[in-house]
Amino acid sequence: MARVKIVEVGPRDGLQNERQAIPLAVKLALIGRLADAGLTHIEAGAFVSPKCVPQMADTAEVLASLKLDGAVRYPVLVPNLAGLEAALKAGAREIAIFGAASETFSRKNINVGVHDSLARFEAVAQRALAAGLSVRGYVSCVVGCPYEGDVSPRKVAEVAAALYRMGCYEVSLGDTVGVGTPDRVLAMLDAVTAEVPVDRLAGHFHDTYGMAIANIYAALCAGVRTFDSSVAGLGGCPYARGASGNVATEDVLYLLHGMGYTTGVNLDAVTDAAWQIADALGREPGSKYARARGRSPAGGNA
Repeated sequence: MARVKIVEVGPRDGLQNERQAIPLAVKLALIGRLADAGLTHIEAGAFVSPKCVPQMADTAEVLASLKLDGAVRYPVLVPNLAGLEAALKAGAREIAIFGAASETFSRKNINVGVHDSLARFEAVAQRALAAGLSVRGYVSCVVGCPYEGDVSPRKVAEVAAALYRMGCYEVSLGDTVGVGTPDRVLAMLDAVTAEVPVDRLAGHFHDTYGMAIANIYAALCAGVRTFDSSVAGLGGCPYARGASGNVATEDVLYLLHGMGYTTGVNLDAVTDAAWQIADALGREPGSKYARARGRSPAGGNA
């Protein structure tokens, strides 16, 4: 039976846009529940400017409370060499670097254009790899951009290939504003897989227009076997108006398990975690599965 890897991004991409302060204990409890549910790749935070993303200011404290040399990997995002040095000091074992296929989005997100961002990331990747860290790459706006509209699949392929060549073991392709549809996702993947092996790609779909699950299905059909998702559908993008949620991990698991894929993740345990973090935030989970199942376990599978 085919296996699909889930990269849980809720503790980072999911929580980074919350306006209310989230206590360290709440973050650690969420990460612990997700690990207990069987998730083996959990984004733990980001070493970015606390002025820009205040929710990530305690990332070093988060890492200090985790078992970083165990079976679960806890990648953190870093935008530059200063962020990498902070990650190394905190004991990180894996980092992620995040570029964009849109010139305007890149400038608004990390204050440099695409070309300069790749030069910056190459220096970060070289330093990280030399220190024995794993490096994952992200490409934002792989279908559309909130400022430029449609994004060329060829541009996405160029950025993805650059990240792969600089040593990223995996490149995550992000539909940051959730405007993708299956045909557009497949056209983008056609271009990218001509440059990067499909087994080195991941899909990262936002659900702004309700298309994330359909786009994941399309990517599965194209051979992608790794997907990013966020417990309870938490998150969005602070630079993309209307991009108000990542695809929910529970909904992705329901799709995958229903299609016969294995993930090693217990759906009900993740759903319980979704309700618990939603309660802490004072609202219902954003996932259809969690709301349909309610708070009572229903016997999941992995």
